[in-house]
Amino acid sequence: MKTFIESLVPILNFFKSEIFVISGRPISFLTIAILVSGIIISIALGRWTRKLTSRIVTARGAVEPGLAYSLGVIAQYFVTTAGILFALDNIGISLSALAAFGAILTVGIGFGLQNIAQNFISGIILLLERPVQRGDFIIIGDTVGTVHSISMRATRILSRDNVAIIVPNSKLISETVINQSASRSAYRARVAIGIAYGSDTELARKTLISMARSRPEILSTPPPQVFFRNFGESSLDFELVIWLEDPGPEPFVTSELRFLIDAEFRRIGITIPFPQRDLHIKTSL
Repeated sequence: MKTFIESLVPILNFFKSEIFVISGRPISFLTIAILVSGIIISIALGRWTRKLTSRIVTARGAVEPGLAYSLGVIAQYFVTTAGILFALDNIGISLSALAAFGAILTVGIGFGLQNIAQNFISGIILLLERPVQRGDFIIIGDTVGTVHSISMRATRILSRDNVAIIVPNSKLISETVINQSASRSAYRARVAIGIAYGSDTELARKTLISMARSRPEILSTPPPQVFFRNFGESSLDFELVIWLEDPGPEPFVTSELRFLIDAEFRRIGITIPFPQRDLHIKTSL
């Protein structure tokens, strides 16, 4: 047993051997291992804090899930940063050394890290101002979907096809974003329909409202409405307006509604016309 312990002494001495010096404090492989362990523990503790904070805030029911997620992420950043600073201080790296590193980092940002810094700061702004929250249904450019998570560099959006789309945080700050879930409890959708001239317009209106009320996804408050939009070239143009609790399934709901309307109009004898042109041919002697 003694021989085994004595064999470990050279290995321990190797890990304790000085590699370089920071702020008058010798740095060895052992201190580096302690630093790496401290950073890993800080990251794990930060993630656990985020989940715990979100769970506690959501359980109280005082705030919405999007705000609870933002508070959890901010708490994660705080705990992780504090843990890393403590780990650095534990091995003798003072704040003055960090300031020097910050100056070097600033130069690095000037030479090629602007994009990373911009996305990180944009992520902090998103979490604090909350123009976009987790669970919001948004449209940015050609991207349409639900916000799944907001991280340090990018925001993850799940499309209607359940495909993850990674959008840099800076785009959500600098570009126009349509947030269809913000500050509203219902989302309005429209279905355009045209009927032939001479049709019973009042019967058409009652039928459209009845078809809308038959779908469980469509809210009864606000109630469905029908608008007579225009006298078109080939049809009387109507618009059925419905309200949904979630904008995500709109394509499915409106598609099913069109199936119902087409079948019911066929049954009651209301024709859905198509554009027609009369061609008159004149001949001359």
